[in-house]
Amino acid sequence: MNYLKLSIYALLFSVLLAGCKQHEDARRPISRTSGTFMKKSADRNKKLVASEEDVIKKIIKSNPKIKYYATRKGYWLYYEEKNTTDLATPKKGDIAYYNLEVKDIKGKIIYSEADLGPQTYYVDKQDIMMGLRDGIKMMHKNETVTFLFPSHIAYGYHGDNKKIGTNESLICSVTLRNFVPDESQATPVAATATTEQTPKTIARPTAPKPAAQTKKDTINP
Repeated sequence: MNYLKLSIYALLFSVLLAGCKQHEDARRPISRTSGTFMKKSADRNKKLVASEEDVIKKIIKSNPKIKYYATRKGYWLYYEEKNTTDLATPKKGDIAYYNLEVKDIKGKIIYSEADLGPQTYYVDKQDIMMGLRDGIKMMHKNETVTFLFPSHIAYGYHGDNKKIGTNESLICSVTLRNFVPDESQATPVAATATTEQTPKTIARPTAPKPAAQTKKDTINP
């Protein structure tokens, strides 16, 4: 009888132990930051970038009459209207006024200039598409430039949550109408004198010295 009880207790203990172990395993978080996972993610991104660049290069090759320029940021551009006289470009602290048209990589309009209306950009102080942030700073007044942006410097994986989808390359035509300094950021001129300045020490007036008596000339009294 004692042997039977011991066997039952041992069986119940084994079942309880196994259940606890399964419960702990189920609650253990799954690591998503392993080296293998990160490497696979990086490889996918490289393949995506290479695939989009191949499409853009085919577009460039199919238009030999257009002069395209490659940039260090990984996008391409060409000039529709070029300003060769006024060579100033927008810089941080300026306000840029421009028009914008956005197409997909096949040339279908996503947003027309009429859809978007006149655009205002506070240079390097406003959150807009990464490619446009860089591209506008390369432009001169009254120029129209068409940019070919891979998705990683456009709207990336998320798109714009409206008409631009996931990992979508874009063709953006920009006309920079004008740019001016942001006057609201100008440093005010310091006042020449304030009441908070430390008062200067006032010198006491010096008592006038008595006039020296003129010695009489012994020859001419």
